[in-house]
Amino acid sequence: MNTEMQSFLDYLTVEKKHSKNTLAAYESDIRQLSTYAKSRGSQQTQDIQMNDEVLSGYLNDLRERKYTISTMARKIAAAKSFIKFLEARGKVRADLSEVLPSPQVTKRTPQSLSITEVKLLLEAPAKGTSADAKRDRMMLELLYATGLRVSELVGLNIEHVDFSSNVVHCPGTRLHSRYIPIEGSIVNLLREYLRIARPQLAVNDKENALILNQRGERLTRQGFWQIMRGYAHKSGLGDKVTPRSLRHSFAVHRLHNGADLQAVKELLGHAHISTTKAYKNL
Repeated sequence: MNTEMQSFLDYLTVEKKHSKNTLAAYESDIRQLSTYAKSRGSQQTQDIQMNDEVLSGYLNDLRERKYTISTMARKIAAAKSFIKFLEARGKVRADLSEVLPSPQVTKRTPQSLSITEVKLLLEAPAKGTSADAKRDRMMLELLYATGLRVSELVGLNIEHVDFSSNVVHCPGTRLHSRYIPIEGSIVNLLREYLRIARPQLAVNDKENALILNQRGERLTRQGFWQIMRGYAHKSGLGDKVTPRSLRHSFAVHRLHNGADLQAVKELLGHAHISTTKAYKNL
């Protein structure tokens, strides 16, 4: 099973071009399935058998652990993908993946901020003069101006900002790499940050992360959320603000201002236009 699991992960990496976070989630979920299957097998053999009884038991085991519907859906989707991979290679029966029914997940309506609320949030760090405040203003403004995911924002390196073309390159995977235009005001904030604030935060000249924390290291998603939450409370917005608030607001405000749906889809990096359409009536 370990050999088949590694082959599956290699397939997801090479052919499906999944991100590191997605691969880590798949590996964790498949290992859980493998561990359960092994616990149900014979103690006299190293082989792990996948059959109706094992998969039905695994499904019941997931239910007994009282996972949320979304977590259940992810784990079952990972298991089904793995089993279909085995089916295609003749390792298991052709219809075995159908033993695992996928739970229905109700999609949450994206929550966005009003233009006034966005303005309040963005103005909070603008009142400060420290290197931290300049960094925070730049990254919040950049997030709202581009619709980047937080993971994409903190993953940016200095070279991903192209001042000659005024674009931010979001590498993603080979199939989802995208270039997002930035306006003059954001360009100026980035230049000021790189000229004044970042050198004050930098500790190691070899660190190429665009956004640094107080230790001179790449800012993490958790670190970003702590910073954003602080400004949300200072602005009186409290729990209305989430790490995805500015991304959602970017999409809603662009579409309300007449932006083309396909163009917004490309900027956001959505795989399907239906995901972008959810913002249109908000």
